[in-house]
Amino acid sequence: MNEYRTYNCGELRINNVGENVKLAGWVQKIRNLGSMIFIDLRDEFGITQIIISDKDSFEDKLSNINTECTISIEGEVSERSNKNKEIPTGDIEIVAKDIVILGKCKNVLPFEINKKDQTVREDLRLEYRFLDLRNEKIHNNILLRSRILKTLRDEMDALGFTEIQTPILANSSPEGARDFLVPSRLHPGEFYALPQAPQQFKQLLMISGFDKYYQIAPCFRDEDPRADRSPGEFYQLDYEMSFATQEDVFKVAEQVIPNTFKKNSDKKVEEAPFVRIPFKEAMEKYGTDKPDLRNPIIISDLTEVFKDTEFNAFKGKTIKAICTYNMEEKPRKFFDQMSEFAVEELGAKGLAWVKVDGDNNLTGGISKFITDKQKEEIIKIMDAKENSAIFFIADEFEKAQKIAGGVRIELGNRLDLLEKDVFKFAWIVDFPMYELSDEGTIDFNHNPFSMPQGGLDSLLNKDPLDIYAYQYDLVCNGYEIASGAVRNHDQDIMIKAFEIAGYTEETIKEKFGALYNAFSYGTPPHAGAAPGVDRIVMLIAGEDNIREVIAFPKNKKARDVLMGAPSKVSEEQLKDVHIRLDLENDVR
Repeated sequence: MNEYRTYNCGELRINNVGENVKLAGWVQKIRNLGSMIFIDLRDEFGITQIIISDKDSFEDKLSNINTECTISIEGEVSERSNKNKEIPTGDIEIVAKDIVILGKCKNVLPFEINKKDQTVREDLRLEYRFLDLRNEKIHNNILLRSRILKTLRDEMDALGFTEIQTPILANSSPEGARDFLVPSRLHPGEFYALPQAPQQFKQLLMISGFDKYYQIAPCFRDEDPRADRSPGEFYQLDYEMSFATQEDVFKVAEQVIPNTFKKNSDKKVEEAPFVRIPFKEAMEKYGTDKPDLRNPIIISDLTEVFKDTEFNAFKGKTIKAICTYNMEEKPRKFFDQMSEFAVEELGAKGLAWVKVDGDNNLTGGISKFITDKQKEEIIKIMDAKENSAIFFIADEFEKAQKIAGGVRIELGNRLDLLEKDVFKFAWIVDFPMYELSDEGTIDFNHNPFSMPQGGLDSLLNKDPLDIYAYQYDLVCNGYEIASGAVRNHDQDIMIKAFEIAGYTEETIKEKFGALYNAFSYGTPPHAGAAPGVDRIVMLIAGEDNIREVIAFPKNKKARDVLMGAPSKVSEEQLKDVHIRLDLENDVR
């Protein structure tokens, strides 16, 4: 017999009445009714009521029992007179014969642990994360995460993928974010970098003759936190396939991802094949490359309609427009608040609007600045009907797209337009291979290791900004949950692709020497993707904040307030790795 328990706290039922049992767990609640004391005893599996009818026998121990201490009890299972249908163990209770205090707890807790409406300041919760994780909702999120990880592994194993671990101490690689650097003690002045992704290693595995690889890979990027991005580190289901095309990669994701959602959620999961949306179209119709397809709103372009306008706010601008229906009951205040949101949250110069009346006339807002001809074109293009409202965004092209995307999302939320209880997926395809940097130079847009569409010929003969890559993202309900590409596997294409982005062949040899060399030894065509584990768990759990599905997350400032990281280290530790600090000249 186990010293502490024979059953867990969610296990006993009416058929156990009469048994002598042991339970162990945390004291969730104590109710002193004078002649009797009731204790709700909790563990990971549930809650069981304990009844103490002989208070005198337990007097010394009861004085040291308070909420959240751990105890072990021995007693007889009895049928409850006042059954609790809210919990599985609600038909029984344990009449205590013996109690052992296993772990004392302070009388005053930093916050109430099992309060359902958790309004505690986040940094305080993270400082006492070991208590916060006792909260049923948060605790269940971490258990859900474990089940999701198992599902992902089961799905990949069933498809014949081989799980292989790649190094954590790696080389620095320009992959879009700052590296976390690790100084070497054995090699003065040299540094490892924590991998932003296992990109080069998984490509090398394909060159090594492995057919299909995967791992639940930790990735490290020194970038600013967001609600949907964990600062510093995150996990992804990284997979790669030899002799594979974009279609092969999609086929895997369209089996693994929906199955994972179905097995771990009660919501409707959209079936494969997923809709495919070119990047350019996504930006035009949704104002983002991660559109939430639960939102029916589509953005229209009215730039041509207003090309000869005398309305100064629209002159020479890109004009994006959004039409919403059934707006007859929306007061002026609604439009003013939307304008405030666009200006304060999205950086817009303003948000113009009009309404459509029963005679197809435009009223209110900027209607007096719109000509009759423009009115007819607008109503036709926007498919506007009686009681519609049309919102206008005027700005330079990229800003107008982005702001319109933000307005679309906000209108979808404020008007409650999003389809409920469903996961909707889409592939965003045909990403540009290159983009203009802020300095006006050509830079990689997405992933430097991708195969350009058209291969070497497109690199030699096309404007770099007109070249598409075999790159793709998988989005779900407004979040990017996977990214991938068909990889470049040709040394000549690699040299030219990096040359266009300003890298010499010598730089390639220095930065990517292993891949550069390996490409000379029979490289198979290969492709892959990397679904993000944290975001998948966040979506399935129904959370808006990614920190709610990570056991020990960093806070909004990328600090671990529980463990006190990052922290200062001793001079001796710095000497070991040949580092001298120069904080006085820190220009960050």
